Amino acid sequence: MGKILWLASYPKSGNTWLRAFIHNLMSDARTPVDINEMSTLTTGDSLVQWYRHLDSRPPLEWSREDVARMRRGAQLAMVASKPETVIVKTHNALLAPHDLPIIQMDLTAGAIYVVRNPLDLVLSLADHYGVDVDKAIEVMNDPGNGGLADGNIVFEIHSTWSRHVESWTGRPHPSLFVVRYEDMLGKPLHAFGGITRFMGLKPGRERLERAIELSSFKNLRAQEEKKGFREKSEKGSSFFRVGKAGQWRATLTQAQIDRVVENHGPQMTRFGYLDRAGKPV
Repeated sequence: MGKILWLASYPKSGNTWLRAFIHNLMSDARTPVDINEMSTLTTGDSLVQWYRHLDSRPPLEWSREDVARMRRGAQLAMVASKPETVIVKTHNALLAPHDLPIIQMDLTAGAIYVVRNPLDLVLSLADHYGVDVDKAIEVMNDPGNGGLADGNIVFEIHSTWSRHVESWTGRPHPSLFVVRYEDMLGKPLHAFGGITRFMGLKPGRERLERAIELSSFKNLRAQEEKKGFREKSEKGSSFFRVGKAGQWRATLTQAQIDRVVENHGPQMTRFGYLDRAGKPV
């Protein structure tokens, strides 16, 4: 029995892009891997399928505390599903609601954490949740924020953007690899090359470049436009929306920028989203 490699991020930070890259790389694909078939290699920690054997009631009857108690059993089921490492997406913060850890560290091999500039992230969140930017800024600073159960997924605990980022990255560890969304865009060979080395993979440069291209935003969006994407929010216009960094400069008002910086300044500074004077860069 293996352990879990977590692909962790706050929602709309690039987790699906990372999964697509890993799928294209590990399958040595020559054409883009179907975005609706990524469950053949990776899974999600909130999928009801991992919890059903632990409680026979309809999933929508499970309380948040019920789910908290079941997380260990669910993660044991995940690691038992494959003889080797199982790759699992999570949007949960690394917290312990009801004094029960969301992430079972003894079942964990490591984690790749994707962090994204919250000034851009808030625009994607607004579209994803079907709300305006001001409401998305509120949501991103809500300690109680989380994904709601819908019968297919269980409750998720996202908390604030800052708390989410700090919970996963505040204590550096050899089994943790942190990558910025902006570097995945602007320095793909460096960023994705680092991911592959962390995973213990040694693809040749040609294979690495091909996986990067096959999982590019252009290819992901083309697939979604052609056949849809089952993970798209019903409220969002599209899952793969823009795929660029720096959108906030032409979109956010100064008041909105100031609110995001006020709410998340320390973590933004840690990751180079603010300069020494505390101004966005």
